[in-house]
Amino acid sequence: MMTSRERILAALSHRQPDRVPLDIGGTRNSTLVLEAYEQLAAHFRVTAAPKIMERMMRVVEVDEGVLTPLQIDVRGVYPVGATKGLGTDLGPRRYRDMWGIERVQPEGSYYYDLAGSPLAGEVSISDILKYPWPDPDDPGFIAGLEERVRWIRDNTEAAAILSLPSAFVHISQYLRGFEDWFCDFGANPKRLEVLFDAIMDVTMAIAKRQLQAVGREVDAVLTSDDLGFQNTLLVKREHYLRYIKPRQQRFFRQIKDLTPAKVVLHSCGSVASIIDDLIEMGVDCLNPVQPQAAGMNPAELKKKYRGRMAFWGGTDAQSIVPRGSVADVKRMVEELIEAMGEGGGFVFSNCHNIQPEVPLANVLAMFEHAWEYVPSFAH
Repeated sequence: MMTSRERILAALSHRQPDRVPLDIGGTRNSTLVLEAYEQLAAHFRVTAAPKIMERMMRVVEVDEGVLTPLQIDVRGVYPVGATKGLGTDLGPRRYRDMWGIERVQPEGSYYYDLAGSPLAGEVSISDILKYPWPDPDDPGFIAGLEERVRWIRDNTEAAAILSLPSAFVHISQYLRGFEDWFCDFGANPKRLEVLFDAIMDVTMAIAKRQLQAVGREVDAVLTSDDLGFQNTLLVKREHYLRYIKPRQQRFFRQIKDLTPAKVVLHSCGSVASIIDDLIEMGVDCLNPVQPQAAGMNPAELKKKYRGRMAFWGGTDAQSIVPRGSVADVKRMVEELIEAMGEGGGFVFSNCHNIQPEVPLANVLAMFEHAWEYVPSFAH
């Protein structure tokens, strides 16, 4: 039997582990929304109060009392975040984050919606440059990281996964507003580039401090920037190559310079058209593999990229996980492991954060069956 850490590192290095490694709660994109977590925690008689790790999505850090019985192979290392600056609570269902972006939780909603983009409209390049950007030297960005990694090493055999900031895509969309962001590619790309670079001055500085603190002690690092719609890439490929890829390359190069850890990129949607670009830039693993998005069929991705790109996720979170029977979920698990597990290169987790409407029985079936299932290639 491998340890959990050995299992993850084997999978991410395209070596066959003793079984497919499992993740729930190892990243901010593979955990649970609060209400879904409360059901799971109650099932395992966990009494500790849930800790929200990301307010917009209302997702939680998963307690050891859940991770241990589910045989989960990873543990997350999550920065506290900014402790000063623009962020402030604006009421029980409204807040402003560290970038100055306002969010509100509508009545009856599980999530916080974008309510105010401070750089929307007719802003100048000067307005962007003079914007009150977060301070990357804020102590909150590295507070507790070393202690968390040490705790994982002393108390578990799990792999440690560090969550880094998003590079610039998400943040620029929220700051500029989605409509203006898309229009700028055609109408004013210079303004968009200045915005991208101003954000990256902050995010790369934050990431550098975090990697200098624990980069050589963790096993993988994850950064997130959604680049896909359900049916296609977010922008035209020529725009991706001109405006996005060179900046991604800078971001990934810094990571590679500061840590031997595997690099995991989270991007929802149809990103099949840029996987070769990601490989070229040093990305080791793609999360979450959204199987109903165009070009993201797990079996086809495995066949094309075996030995070159690892994949993390892959469940049908749009249909089977929330609405299928337990038998449907188990069948999905088996098909996914058979399609992606041979030769390593695969970490099993839900396609994204587990939502409140997912039945508890389906959550348990996903992870318990993934742990116990013996695939055909193991015989």
